[in-house]
Amino acid sequence: MNQINQWTQLEDWFSSPKSAISFNQVRNAIDQKTKPPGSLGQLEIVAAHLALLQDSITPSLEKGRIIVFGADHGIANEGVSAYPSEVTAQMMGNFAGGGAAVCVLGAAAGVNIEAIDVGVNGDLGDMSDIVHAKVANGTSNFAQQAAMSQQQLDASLDVGRQAVQRAREANVDCVGLGEMGIANTSSASAIIAILLNLPAMDVTGRGTGIDDDAVQHKTQVIQSAIELHQRKCKNVMDILQRVGGFEIAAMTGAILEAHKHQLPVLVDGFISTAATLVAVKHNPDVRSCLLFSHQSAERAHKTALDALDAYPLLNLNMRLGEGSATALAFPLLKAACAMLNQMSTFVQAGVSDKTT
Repeated sequence: MNQINQWTQLEDWFSSPKSAISFNQVRNAIDQKTKPPGSLGQLEIVAAHLALLQDSITPSLEKGRIIVFGADHGIANEGVSAYPSEVTAQMMGNFAGGGAAVCVLGAAAGVNIEAIDVGVNGDLGDMSDIVHAKVANGTSNFAQQAAMSQQQLDASLDVGRQAVQRAREANVDCVGLGEMGIANTSSASAIIAILLNLPAMDVTGRGTGIDDDAVQHKTQVIQSAIELHQRKCKNVMDILQRVGGFEIAAMTGAILEAHKHQLPVLVDGFISTAATLVAVKHNPDVRSCLLFSHQSAERAHKTALDALDAYPLLNLNMRLGEGSATALAFPLLKAACAMLNQMSTFVQAGVSDKTT
């Protein structure tokens, strides 16, 4: 999407006459800065987006939080991942101890991390530094049956909503969404395939780093699952219930809740984008609160981003998940606010504007 289309997108989202500031006011404020119009590229659009979300010509982004939802997947029993399921619980311990990539990158960016057990297959009760909100010990194997019950779906969505409510109570200005769950790329692939009416071969990638033979097997498993569930899905939440994961549902709930607060959400990679697609299909209005941290190296991530008319801020060939790219993108959002708040205008600096 080019910059003209992105400006049009913002104008469409934030056209309410009840707003304290208008799209034209924000655009004009940015164009009056000491630079040729548009010369700061995507940074200008991010600044405008944040200003319009906060309904303020001087947006502030002082406190960020990355929320990492952890859960296991029954589909792992089909041999679709390079790692065993117990890694999910082990990595939750790594989050609690501050040693995971997102913890290190978040610390460097000055962003708080909140890790939540929404469905890890294991007793994490001794981990005091994570939030305990377990729905069940992992989903069912969606190659054979629905991944979760309606009650489990509702509970998972609520875990995400409550996480955002805690963030708002802590005066968080922006949340990043991350996840941990062995085999969750299989779940995300199935969600995206059904939502976009694509075959498994178009959306299945290497995940944790499987080889060509394993990718072929994974693709066959997902395609069979699509054929099992697709006709039974009446709406997007049915898709989430049948082939989703507890952590994916929690991220969906978080997005839906963030929109109620006009809270900016930084979406991470392939799995969080699958949750985002569900949220946007469920309520298209939530799209206005979303910013996309990066385009991952996972095969179908660009396909999903294109379906959302998303313009990712970074492209670093990453495919880790955890919310790792949101930690890298958060300083860009802070820089966008600084540009709008602190950069001189032509009049203030005594610099001649372009001739007309």
